[in-house]
Amino acid sequence: MIHNAERVDDSLPPQTWRHWLEARGRPFLLFARDQTRCEADAHDVLQEALVDAWQRHGDDGTPPDALVFATIRRRAIDLSRRIDRRARREADAAECPWLSLCAPEAPSFTEAESLDPHLIRAVQSLPAIYREVVVLKVWSGLTFQQIGEALAIPLNTAASRYRYALEHLRDALTPVRAEAGESGS
Repeated sequence: MIHNAERVDDSLPPQTWRHWLEARGRPFLLFARDQTRCEADAHDVLQEALVDAWQRHGDDGTPPDALVFATIRRRAIDLSRRIDRRARREADAAECPWLSLCAPEAPSFTEAESLDPHLIRAVQSLPAIYREVVVLKVWSGLTFQQIGEALAIPLNTAASRYRYALEHLRDALTPVRAEAGESGS
């Protein structure tokens, strides 16, 4: 960390930054540990806060301690919020029946009465490149442009994969629909 710090501001003598960080680094890290959930997060928050405080302070020497502590606190709050939002999204996604369609082997939802097991098997049988486009389009509601950006593929490729997936699903489900029609007559 000290070696990279010398490159932050070439106009200051390297020793200024080094002495400042050696003198104040430990209290900053202790504060970051108190503000975060784990050691790795504390180091990440501290590093981001030091760079941010240094950039905001400008070329007038070392940033004031209060600025660094405030920046550590803000960065820790932001990190905590990101972690909490991600946990909520993952919990919500775990409850979504469409996720079972993406898994190579569907979890316990496959017995869910709300989903047709034939549809689940048909989606699971799609090649992964088609299955991911179907899930992003149907479950996530993304446009083909957004799907292309998410998967780093051209918009037309996303649309083609979706069309091929629908054809595959129609072919896979036609015998099932025929059986249902025969048994219903």
